[in-house]
Amino acid sequence: MPESSRPAVLLFRESTPVQGAPPIENLPARTEIRRILIVKWGGMGDVVISTAIIEDICRAFPGRELDLNAMPPWDRLFARDPRFSRVWTVDLRRSERGIRGAWRWLQLARGGDYDLIVDLQCNDRTRLLLSALICSKCRTCWRIGNLPVFPYNLSAARMPQETHVFQRLRACLAAAGIPALTARPVVHWSDEESQRARAILVEHGVVPGEFALFLPGSHAAGLTKRWGVDNYRRLALLLTRRGLGRIVLLGGPDEIDECAAIARGLEERVVDLCGRTKLLELPPIAAAARFVVANDTGTAHLASASCSRMLVICGPTDPRRVKPVGDGVVAIQADLPCRNCYLKTCSHHSCMKAITPEDVVALLDQQIDRGG
Repeated sequence: MPESSRPAVLLFRESTPVQGAPPIENLPARTEIRRILIVKWGGMGDVVISTAIIEDICRAFPGRELDLNAMPPWDRLFARDPRFSRVWTVDLRRSERGIRGAWRWLQLARGGDYDLIVDLQCNDRTRLLLSALICSKCRTCWRIGNLPVFPYNLSAARMPQETHVFQRLRACLAAAGIPALTARPVVHWSDEESQRARAILVEHGVVPGEFALFLPGSHAAGLTKRWGVDNYRRLALLLTRRGLGRIVLLGGPDEIDECAAIARGLEERVVDLCGRTKLLELPPIAAAARFVVANDTGTAHLASASCSRMLVICGPTDPRRVKPVGDGVVAIQADLPCRNCYLKTCSHHSCMKAITPEDVVALLDQQIDRGG
């Protein structure tokens, strides 16, 4: 594509959170709230983003008993989380779909004797379940959600469609009078996972602070979100020729072939760890990286729990809605009419082809000049 006809590259940084509507009612005295249930299902990205909101809830109610209702498999993210007394799951999407699963969810929610339920999922299914809980004369009096509808008695106003989920949830807290202060995900991993992450880097001769972490994959159902093997290979060559020590590739089972293709022939420059690490080993590896380059993928959100700078390449998905949160995270996107199409297949993939490895290097240089 001739330089003169190339589209501009748009940058998306942190934006000011949308404020919620004034609270319709005030929460009762904090001392009256003893037991709290937080409901969060969703994909990995949404679940990781919600951990910042969870941190604000914990700070607002110190010493209270908090439970989490999560959905497999992302309950694993909370296996070492000291904020929760209990993490319970009902697999309503797969093995426990239907009336039997809904009944078990209601029994667990009733048995928790909760004073406050915070619904961070806020879809039709959770609203129906909470409505059924109220109709069953459950004692729970306070219900926070991000839509101003029954069964919530504290909620934010409706917001524009492009509003980021993080802003929606922060506005929801604000409507309930809970300070929204946490700026990035808060994920807890164990000392063993940190030690394992360090050992993996040592085993492959990777020096902390002297490598870039690439997250080049995506879920198999979202292949249009991938920047592509050739682009990541060229970026690896550009960065290592400029003096960066190594490139580390990480991802899950859906991304093994993609990472293997990027690493092929670049073994002295690239360390392919795709499929070889556990979920909570990713954040400490990201924390050791000089910076992270990623597609719009769930692992990018998990990496944002570290303080490393990150550049996320978006095309068919809207950065205003999907960007990982954190003041060191920048999303980029080509300024094309077809961007944000959310299509699963595309005959031309122009939105991703328009962003070059040279663009990414230049933007990384700008981030360094800005102090990270």
